[in-house]
Parts: sequence; C-alpha cells; structure tokens
Amino acid sequence: MNQKKIMLKMTVYICMILLLCGCWDKKELEERAYVIGLGMAKNHQSNKIDITFLIANPEVGSQQSGSGSKEPAREILTITANDFITARNTANAIVARELTYDLLRVFVVSEQLAGDKDFIRYIYDATKDREIKRDAYLIVSKEDPRVFFTNNKPKLETRPHKYFQFMITRGIETGLIPDSDLHRFFRVTENDDDLFLAMYATTKLEKGGKRGNEDEYLAGEIETEGTSNQTQFIGAAVFKEGKMIGKITGQETRISVLLDDTAELNDVLTTYPDPFNKKLRVAARVIKKQNNDINIDIKHGPPKIKVTLPLTIEILSDPSMVNYGAHEDKKKILKKHLENVISKKIEAYVKRTQTEFKGEPFTWSAEVRKQFKTIPEYKKYNWMKVYPDARVDIRADITLGEFGKQEKVPNLEELRD
Repeated sequence: MNQKKIMLKMTVYICMILLLCGCWDKKELEERAYVIGLGMAKNHQSNKIDITFLIANPEVGSQQSGSGSKEPAREILTITANDFITARNTANAIVARELTYDLLRVFVVSEQLAGDKDFIRYIYDATKDREIKRDAYLIVSKEDPRVFFTNNKPKLETRPHKYFQFMITRGIETGLIPDSDLHRFFRVTENDDDLFLAMYATTKLEKGGKRGNEDEYLAGEIETEGTSNQTQFIGAAVFKEGKMIGKITGQETRISVLLDDTAELNDVLTTYPDPFNKKLRVAARVIKKQNNDINIDIKHGPPKIKVTLPLTIEILSDPSMVNYGAHEDKKKILKKHLENVISKKIEAYVKRTQTEFKGEPFTWSAEVRKQFKTIPEYKKYNWMKVYPDARVDIRADITLGEFGKQEKVPNLEELRD
C-alpha cells in the first residue's frame, strides 16, 4: 500500500516538473528582432546577393510603450550573403537582438534579380526555413529593395507590418495587384503549366508620367501631388518557369483576376466610354458573382477556347445626362456597348499573353487537365507549348444592376435654359 502511495506521489511530481519544463526555451519580446520584410537584390561584384532586413520595433504603437517613446518604428539593414537563411547570424554582428522570421510578411525582390535565371535558386530557400510561412507575399520592386524600404515612409500607419497588411489586402480587393503569396508561386512554378503574377511596386515616380484612366498604369506612372507616401502598388510582374519575363498594368491585372476562377475580386470601380458621348466616361462598379463558363476543345487541331464572363455592373454616374434608369431602350444600348468594350479589352490582353508571354495566368490548365486520364498523358500534351496557337473567343455577359442612389437626373437642356 505504501509503495502505491509513493508511486502515485512520484507520478504527480514528475508531471509537475514536465509542465515547468515547457518554458525552458522561451524568448522575451525584447530579446528578438522581428523581420517584417526581406529584400533580395543582385550583387554586381560577386555571385552573392544583397539581403535587406526590414526590422520592426514591436514596442512602437503598443500600449505598454506609451506615447513618450522616441525609438524608431523600424530599422533597415543590408548585407551581402549567400542566402537569407544564414544571413541572420551575420546580421547579429550589427543587430543586438536575435533576428527571427516568425512575422515575415513580404519578400521584396528587385526587378533585375527577378529576371535572372538564378532567382529560382535563391527564393526556394524559403521552403527550407521552418520560420518562414508560405502565406508571405512576393513583391517585385522597380528599384533595389534597400531603396524601396528606405523611401517607403507611410504617414498614417508607421508600423511596417500594419502598413503592408493594409496596403496588400486593399490592393487585392480592388484587383490592382494580384494575390501573390509564396504558396501560389511554388505551386504554379512546379506545375509548369501557367504564368505566375507577382505584385509590382516602386517608390520611384516617373517624371511626366502617362495620363491614362484609373487602372491603366504600372507602379510609378501615376502622377501625384501632396504630402502622402510616394510608394505605389499597381500592376504585376509576369513570371514564367520561375523567371520574370514582363509586366502588365493594373487593368490587365484585373482582367487576369476576372478570368481566373481561383482568384477573388471584391471591389472594382472603373470607367467606360459613354455610348452617347465619346468624350465622356461612365463610372461603374464591376461585380463577379459566379464562375466563368469555360469550354476548351483540344481534340480537333489547335485548342479552341470559349469563355463566357458573367458580370454585374452598377452604373454610378450619368455624365451625358440620358437617364439610363428611366429608359429601357437606352439600357439596352448601354448593355450592348459595355459587352463590346469589355470583350475587346479582354481579347486584346489574351492575345498579348499568346504572342508576348507564350503562356496564360488564368489557370485554364486545370480545365485542360480534366480531359486526360493520367498525369503523364497531360504532361506529354504540354499545355504551355500549344496555348499560343489556341483560338480564343471571350464574351462578356453583362447584367445591369443599380443606377446609383438617385436614378433620375435633371434634363440637361432645361438646366442650360
């Protein structure tokens, strides 16, 4: 009996000791340096790469720090190294705290390195480090990441992790940038069937930038004035087999998202030429409520692709003052006009993917794969090789939604009188 009591007490003591051992490797917040952004650029004097760390100060903006803290919200450090995994130890020769990738949110890669054949070797190190999550975003910057991080000075949200979270989330919602996380990059690259789109950004603005409509820009082309941050996120870098081969505008990025049923588009505001006055443009909200109707025939010669794109469009302005909401005949003219304009823009962009990029970023390969019994048969077909010769027919099927809060507008001639 005594022996059983002793064994029971020993078991209780051992369990308590094991519970206490759970904190043996704990790290205090102030002992770590949290890398929010990681930059990669080509080093021109060696075969190594320049690694830039964007380190956030977790105490800035927190309730514990109070309003009297004078510490900066971030710290930027660039070193030359063989990879970004072992570079952390080298960085600790300068940074006192232990660097960690637990909160890493963005990989910013220079446009020059993204277009290099060796880029795929460097980025695949992200699959080896246990701290790096695959939901981190891949961003291609026009300039060196060190310059990008240094020039990026948001005024409303100084904490870098919050800034990138808000900027990227909103950009994806509007369709001006693609959802380009590491998981999607690795999946598309390894499948070798589609093109991958990565966010395109810059802090360097072009002088005398082009004057286009609201989404017909690349990052750096939008003319701005004022005191706001000069960083621009718009457009996408096009990757083929893990290498950057070109760029597309914000409008073409939106088309890519519309044609890709695996992507989401929540809040698209844009304008179209007014059918009753070519000098004016009608403001509209584009809504995609259901998947596209895709039919791909690969059995008779070159692939024949037919896509019907169902869209709901809410008209938000009436610059020609024709009262769309009050006239059914004008609604029909507007509907047909929008279908023609949207279809032509989409067909022009799809043609560009065939002639310039030799591949498609719409995940149509998933529809083609369904027509083969085995993966080897599908791989032998080589979708990326035959796609440039495909005959593509795309039609926008428009449903007109609301015509604004007040449908009826005053008669223009009466106002002039």
